[in-house]
Amino acid sequence: MDYKKAASEVIEHIGGKDNIVSAAHCATRLRLVIADNGKVNKTELENATGVQGVFEAQGQLQIIFGTGTVNKVYDEFIAQSGAAAVSKDEAKAQGAAKGNWFQRAIKTLGDIFVPIIPAIVASGFLMGIMESLNFMVNNGFIQLDTTSSIYVFAQLFSNVAYTFLPILIAFSAAKVFGGNPFLGAVIGMIMLHPNLQNAWTVATEGVHTYQEVFFGLYKVPLVGYQGHVIPVIIAVWLMCFLEKRLHKVVPAMLDLFVTPLVSVFVTGYLTLAAIGPVFTTIENAVIDGVQWLIAIPFGIGSFLMGGLYATTVVSGIHHMYTIIDLGQLSAYGLTFWLPLASSANVAQGGAALAVALKTRNKKLKSMALPASLSAFMGITEPAIFGVNLRFFRPFIAASIGAACGALYASIVGLGATGTGVTGIFGILLHLHHPIQYLITIGIATGVAFVISWFFAVPKDEEQTEEDTPTNEQSAPQPAPAAVAAPQQGSVSLASPLTGEAVSLSETGDPAFSAEVLGKGVAVKPKEGKVFAPCAATVSAVMGHAIGLTCDNGAELLIHVGIDTVNLGGKHYTCHVEEGQRVKAGDLMLEFDIAAIEKEGYKTITPVIVTNSDDYADVSRVTGAVTAPKDTLMTLTR
Repeated sequence: MDYKKAASEVIEHIGGKDNIVSAAHCATRLRLVIADNGKVNKTELENATGVQGVFEAQGQLQIIFGTGTVNKVYDEFIAQSGAAAVSKDEAKAQGAAKGNWFQRAIKTLGDIFVPIIPAIVASGFLMGIMESLNFMVNNGFIQLDTTSSIYVFAQLFSNVAYTFLPILIAFSAAKVFGGNPFLGAVIGMIMLHPNLQNAWTVATEGVHTYQEVFFGLYKVPLVGYQGHVIPVIIAVWLMCFLEKRLHKVVPAMLDLFVTPLVSVFVTGYLTLAAIGPVFTTIENAVIDGVQWLIAIPFGIGSFLMGGLYATTVVSGIHHMYTIIDLGQLSAYGLTFWLPLASSANVAQGGAALAVALKTRNKKLKSMALPASLSAFMGITEPAIFGVNLRFFRPFIAASIGAACGALYASIVGLGATGTGVTGIFGILLHLHHPIQYLITIGIATGVAFVISWFFAVPKDEEQTEEDTPTNEQSAPQPAPAAVAAPQQGSVSLASPLTGEAVSLSETGDPAFSAEVLGKGVAVKPKEGKVFAPCAATVSAVMGHAIGLTCDNGAELLIHVGIDTVNLGGKHYTCHVEEGQRVKAGDLMLEFDIAAIEKEGYKTITPVIVTNSDDYADVSRVTGAVTAPKDTLMTLTR
């Protein structure tokens, strides 16, 4: 590949040298912070020499070139553009700071809620199961011993994450705001103190007790904050602000005692006296407004919001929807917003599926099919950014399908018992009305698929790969002499990690999920060690990622964790270097799973066959695997 030409084309299509704030790269992607995204021509950029995909994330324009290639393109890019070469951490920080205050606020909400979603999902699923069982028992459909320990305990566990939600939010928020998460948890506990009246009893019993505050200036209700979100986040932000300032002014010998005491007491008083009542009123107004919109007669409001939902995903605003879900669960016992989100997500899958089935372009098909399956599981970024938005008309088709599904959900009054999961598995949150949920997502998928099939697949993408006009970019490049040609027959690759093999869609990364870099498997590691799966030459070492050119012809990328490039090699110990020979079973990399996850990163590890187009079939296993004895993939010519 002509690396100079690739770099030159990237510079041209992103708006020139003056539009570059900074540049960095990881194992597979050029990561650019752009001054004005409006000057970027994504269509031309996606067709530039060597580019395998383009998307925006974390305020960065990420251009996928692949292992090894990206290093050389990056060097040429810096030489030609004169751009500021920065570390991945610096690029991430610059990207985050580039957004306006609203974008930064939405990102902060996402950072707070993403870590606690598993707890919310677990409770939501269990609530749905128990509600369904209770319905069937009470109506005589089944007979169960409701006094058994399993049934009683399950009923007890089902709503625990929602009951103590402010503590979870407070702990996570304190980490995001740079404070002591345990002091944050204390603020959450204050807001749930048993001496405060439970907020869920106010509607039926009224407020029991009021307390004068600020020396008798006015009275506030002594009510807890069960189910509330915004007051907790604001309170913890204040606590972290005070804590960080006190650390700077309080003498070291007194800091351990004075800072926590003052931070918690001042924040606690202001929370119960002012922050809580004021922001509870604001939060309730938002929830009531959303419910009013959804309840507009004939489902008109839901139709509009369902159609616009995917657009908000593109802009990143969707991170705030967790607040709406949790607020509705607290106020009504169900969230009527989640079915809208499910409609929007599966509609993106339906549109991408139509593209995958109709196109005869092998590269587009290989990208669109897994992207559609990912969307049906609730992860839409690969479908939106990799397929639908790229050709635009499938995106519009998906939006129309989402609107139709949301319209039906609103008309029948469909609500979910929890939040955090959409798509096919979202049925577990709708077990009280499973048929209506299936009809909802069926309408959304069907409408999006039909419109995409007849109107949205670009004509120039329906041709075969052989019919595609050849040019300098698309012409096959001769393989480097050092790379062995793929062998005939089948090739088995051992698992480089011990853990659980799962689909790439579970990585949550658009490029990996859409198989832009190639087909493969992800491994959820149980042991922080990476072994060579076969005899190979190490082609790339990036601290968190290793590239291999295998003797059997396969080219592999082993990428330990998602976005772990931001750690700069921290918590990783590499035992190989570029150009080194390894044999099957050699220890190549060690990493600290607990430390990486504590930093907020997933350790799920994609294992990608970057030259998978050279093989007719890539057969992948799922389930438990042990390195290096268990087969992870089988490649067939």
